[in-house]
Amino acid sequence: MNWIIQKSDKLEFHTNLKEILKPILFEIQEYNWVISDLDFISDKELPINYEKEFVILTSQEFNEILNSQTQFIWGVISGFPKDNEIVIDENNLPYAEGNDLIWKNGNFQIPNSTIEISAIDSSYTIIKFKDENLSKIFTNYFNEAIELEKFNS
Repeated sequence: MNWIIQKSDKLEFHTNLKEILKPILFEIQEYNWVISDLDFISDKELPINYEKEFVILTSQEFNEILNSQTQFIWGVISGFPKDNEIVIDENNLPYAEGNDLIWKNGNFQIPNSTIEISAIDSSYTIIKFKDENLSKIFTNYFNEAIELEKFNS
């Protein structure tokens, strides 16, 4: 349940989280988020401490990002159901640029996350799901998404 979007008429630009997560916005209202390895452009101030290497966001803070015009150029966005503990190894933070592991099926950089979105140089968006239902909803909307394994071969 690993996908990559290279081109889509449904996206104004890569990686706009509001557009990428549009098909599952209702389902992820009960998620908290970790964002790391961040490089972005935004139309407004975001609830992010720029001095830290990663940030943990509540669903309300994450909604502020969703309701902005923010383009993630590089970064990893990891989602966790609110009842899951967020366990982060600060010596091994998720990153996208130069990380061959993001291209591997089933590899989640934060093991107990259930969604992982990687922004790759404003050109690709990789999205991984552990929840098969979320993956189906996503690919029903983004029928242009390519299975990561097929893209890599």
